[in-house]
Amino acid sequence: MKLSIEHVGKTYRGGTRGLDDFSLELEPGVLGLLGPNGAGKSTLMRILATITKPTDGTVTWNGTNIVKSPDGLRSVLGYLPQDFGVYPNLTAQEFLEYVAAAKGIEHAAARRRIQELLVLVNLVDARKRALGGFSGGMRQRVGIAQALLNDPRLLIVDEPTAGLDPEERVRFRNLLSDLSGERIVILSTHIVSDVEATATHIALINRGRLVVSAPPEALLQKVEGRVWEWMVPSSDLTDVKARFRVSATLRRSDGVRVRAVSDMQPAAGAQPASPNLEDAYLLFINPAENAGAQVA
Repeated sequence: MKLSIEHVGKTYRGGTRGLDDFSLELEPGVLGLLGPNGAGKSTLMRILATITKPTDGTVTWNGTNIVKSPDGLRSVLGYLPQDFGVYPNLTAQEFLEYVAAAKGIEHAAARRRIQELLVLVNLVDARKRALGGFSGGMRQRVGIAQALLNDPRLLIVDEPTAGLDPEERVRFRNLLSDLSGERIVILSTHIVSDVEATATHIALINRGRLVVSAPPEALLQKVEGRVWEWMVPSSDLTDVKARFRVSATLRRSDGVRVRAVSDMQPAAGAQPASPNLEDAYLLFINPAENAGAQVA
């Protein structure tokens, strides 16, 4: 099972480039596609879901071009878009039955699968309520369920934890981890903690280009020795943020504890700190200094 993205680009009307020469090969596991808003994540997801055609380059699923022959991928695809819409007058049960029918799932099998998924996304008690009365988080859980109806080999989820409370977010992270052993899961998000908790491989994207692709451990090794923590007076914080790539601050009674990424010791008394994925993200998502950075 392999998804290959080769030199893919997307140009929109007016000449705006949504993607530029993006290449990546994926095998079973969870890919965390991480980047700021507007980086090109959703454009890539729509191409992989066969909704949008690339302007240039090719995407192949097990060797088959998905633009020329999309049906092979569509039959094993689960997709949760960033802007997931529902029919407000349908109940959760009815909506999932409708989506299952549209996907060609046999009725008896669909009913069994729907019951399993309602348990999985914690909506059993709300299954007969109209979707128009659901909270944003509940609608998102319905979206997750519909993406899993056909037990997909390729699961694409675009900003899936938006609107979920902390308990639901942990549940969804665990679900993605459980699903990853036998399928390719692509988690597209700007929330670093979601990727840190689930991804077996990480791709950082900015301005439509792949910045770096590596396992989490390799990214962390690249930042080793470049993360520092030190205390500064509150009055100096604005200046420190202007001079350094600050990943975190913690206010205390004696000032502000600053955490920053820097090749050199940023201040007298600054101590090395163990890196995390937030630090790696900050290091690489910097077009002026880190465009095209690679991890060996």
